Amino acid sequence: MIYTIKTVRREDWREAKEIRLAALRDPIAHLAFLETLEQALARPDEFWQDRAQASAEGTSLRQFVAEDADRAWLGTVTVRVELPGDEKAFGEPPKAPQTHVVGVFVQPAARGTGLAQQLLGAALEWSWSLPEPRIERVRLHVHEANPRAEAVYRRVGFERTGYEVLVPDETPFHEIELAVRRG
Repeated sequence: MIYTIKTVRREDWREAKEIRLAALRDPIAHLAFLETLEQALARPDEFWQDRAQASAEGTSLRQFVAEDADRAWLGTVTVRVELPGDEKAFGEPPKAPQTHVVGVFVQPAARGTGLAQQLLGAALEWSWSLPEPRIERVRLHVHEANPRAEAVYRRVGFERTGYEVLVPDETPFHEIELAVRRG
């Protein structure tokens, strides 16, 4: 199947919201996302509009989506710039500019088609294309009990860094950091 990978634009905010809600409704959402469906549903429209606007500007965050021939959104990935001292960084703040891939989701019907790799490829390409700050490392985190996702990330070139984040939850778990360096 042929997909079109595109950047989320400001006017796409409703679709961006809907694909996020679909991701959080997925039976494995608890392994893939730290946000809950209830939290996302409670966000005002302005949140989704601002996020879509930030993606469109593409200076600190970019969200990519994959469309099929009927323009249905089948997957998404978001990548954001992290700078040294960034207190919003998940886990250890970066020592040098890097990007962080988050929100990876592919609709169940499109899984196993290579779509996730295409979306991750777009995230890497955007990261490497930034003129300032120059990105040398792209990272992401995967739940310790999600080997299928880790296998997808490894196929794109991500490798374990040895760093893990303990997430204090009702049942604590580890998020394993994987990264790829500029080639």
